[in-house]
Amino acid sequence: MSVIDLHSFETLSPFEIKDELIKLAKKTSKLTQSAFLNAGRGNPNWIATTPREGFFLFGQFAITESKRVMEDEVGLGGMPKERGIAHRLETFLAAHSDMPGASFLAEMVPFAVKTFGFDPDAFVFELADSIIGDNYPVPDRMLVHNEKVTHEYLMWAMCGDPRPAGKFDLYAVEGGTAAMCYIFKSLKANRLLKPGDTIALGTPIFTPYIEMTHLEDYDLKVVNIQARQENRFQYSDEELKKLEDPKIKAFFVVNPGNPTGVALSHETIGKIATLVKTKRPDLMLLTDDVYGTFVPGFRSLLGELPQNTIGVYSYSKYFGCTGWRLGVISVHENNIYDEKIAKLPDAELKALDKRYGAITLEPRKVKFIDRIVADSRDVALNHTAGLSLPQQVMMTMFSLVELMDTEKKYQKACRDIVYRRIHALLEGLELELPPNPNYDAYYGLIDFEFWAKKNLGPEAAENLKKHVHPLDLAFRLAESHGIVLLNGGGFDAPDWSLRVSLANLDDEVYEEIGRGVRSIARSYRAEIEGSHGADTKKVPAGD
Repeated sequence: MSVIDLHSFETLSPFEIKDELIKLAKKTSKLTQSAFLNAGRGNPNWIATTPREGFFLFGQFAITESKRVMEDEVGLGGMPKERGIAHRLETFLAAHSDMPGASFLAEMVPFAVKTFGFDPDAFVFELADSIIGDNYPVPDRMLVHNEKVTHEYLMWAMCGDPRPAGKFDLYAVEGGTAAMCYIFKSLKANRLLKPGDTIALGTPIFTPYIEMTHLEDYDLKVVNIQARQENRFQYSDEELKKLEDPKIKAFFVVNPGNPTGVALSHETIGKIATLVKTKRPDLMLLTDDVYGTFVPGFRSLLGELPQNTIGVYSYSKYFGCTGWRLGVISVHENNIYDEKIAKLPDAELKALDKRYGAITLEPRKVKFIDRIVADSRDVALNHTAGLSLPQQVMMTMFSLVELMDTEKKYQKACRDIVYRRIHALLEGLELELPPNPNYDAYYGLIDFEFWAKKNLGPEAAENLKKHVHPLDLAFRLAESHGIVLLNGGGFDAPDWSLRVSLANLDDEVYEEIGRGVRSIARSYRAEIEGSHGADTKKVPAGD
């Protein structure tokens, strides 16, 4: 793979470059009869079994409820009925006590009734009617019981201490990616972000946040607020000062970071909060907190600055459910978005009246969170908006199983998995993990330039950067060792860096990945020392 070839990949997202790396790595693995190791994607290789057992058993109960109302030999059933359904569930579970999920469901319903003050029949009916999917989502934003359960889960998972006053309005969506799309769309539709406006991105950051801003749909100018490795991936005072510029309309953050794996410290969050409260009360914040449950004592900007912040959360990583597509958008009941919309110029308000006029007689009273719902279905299809009901049942059960786990055994088990893997990776790299209470260990960012400066010297590192394309590192690793890692430069991390997912492969292979990266480092060292600064531009990636 020549440097000229590598230049052709510069405009692609790391997730698209990955496909080429996979081809190379698979070819190498086949030729050498070695393992193909793809640590390029963050899909975890574990799942939460207890709520799934409950889900599938509850589905069987819901079918009995359907047949109780109507049963036909050709397979027709009726819609479940609410009255007495909680007692019928108790009877069903007693008769199936030996089935996986029975003990969980027998504890789950009384727990939810006691914790949230639910009417038992109303709660169980919502689950039964939803799991068979016989109705449209009503309310379309989120089911009533699911929203209360999920709200409490998010208070624990995202907000930390002290708990923010008031409540958040939630919108259940098809994963974190759908949340991003819907939020971007509504910010534009409601004139909160216009083409040519400036936003800030906390970099390094998940690549779509970089890529979406440049789409013709949004055409936003971007200021990077950089979290550098030498500052333990926290924003320095100098970087945060950029946010004082009133031209910056919004600040988008992924916390904990992707690809860095490091959460904002309580000190950094405090600095952002002080800046917003004293100098930028108008600043819109978006925080994507999918990995927060992997950090002890995690606190999101959602908990610290609830009025300014739109929260994005996905269940995918913690519960091992990327295929379920479960996400939530959070907006506080008292927020600056509704205030900003109310203060728009009259001409823009009239345009928005026309946009939302088909769904209400008083469009100016539609809250921003409900505008997101409508915009997610291009307004005209608002009446069929909402996450599918079986998905919302799974969300309810994921939330409840965690709330019921007062000893947080599941959380500890998840953390133990990723920490075993980061230690194995570092053993292969012959490095040690410096203590960092803000590290989630879900991803590792191997900063090769940082390593080269420390181990080869600044001059050798600069020589390497001058003569070798930064993508050579990822391609050489794939071609020589059958290992796929994503290039960090696409995340606005240092160009000479690699992101390794610590979630999706077995524990024992991470030491091998570390050895592979170390082997590439040795090959670069040999080339530098052998050439004494000679032009290495023609060195093929696999040599």
